[in-house]
Amino acid sequence: SVILAAGEGTRMKSAVPKVLHTIAGLPMVAHVVRAAEAAGSGDLALVIGHGADEMRKATQKLAPKAETFVQDRRLGTAHAVLAARDAISKGYDDILVMFGDTPLIDPEVLTVARRKLAEGAAIVVVGFRTSNPSGYGRLIEKGGKLIAIREEKDCTDEEKKITFCNGGLMAVAGKHALQLLDQVGNDNAKGEY
Repeated sequence: SVILAAGEGTRMKSAVPKVLHTIAGLPMVAHVVRAAEAAGSGDLALVIGHGADEMRKATQKLAPKAETFVQDRRLGTAHAVLAARDAISKGYDDILVMFGDTPLIDPEVLTVARRKLAEGAAIVVVGFRTSNPSGYGRLIEKGGKLIAIREEKDCTDEEKKITFCNGGLMAVAGKHALQLLDQVGNDNAKGEY
């Protein structure tokens, strides 16, 4: 599993890295680590950035066997995942990708995503439907197949009406992971991958 924990959390207005804020007695990222472990992830890679020294110390306590990778510049989700290229290239059957600031992950959702990969999917993206999708990235489908994950800033007026949103959980077949990640472009408002 790759846990993305490099964000600054600027809206939180705190010097503490966002994922280290405590929720239900544990740092936010600890809940994500536990979910990954409960879903059967034996190896963890944490991508860190903001507060890297503090994050390394916390990782030693929360997930002592986890590898840490630094994303120096934050250029999007695919860029963050690729910071852990060395871990991904070890040849795992599947790679779970989770945001470190999503503490309410149900391990069963991760298990289902892994099962879909075992059944032949190259990638699984978990989404949710909402009556108010404002602020969320949209999952754009065509014929029941995902064709794009588009941030709201990049959506057309028609795409903004889509109520199927990015839940921030992905699973990628290990044999396809690097190839798929290397194909992600940055043709969007923020220039992110």
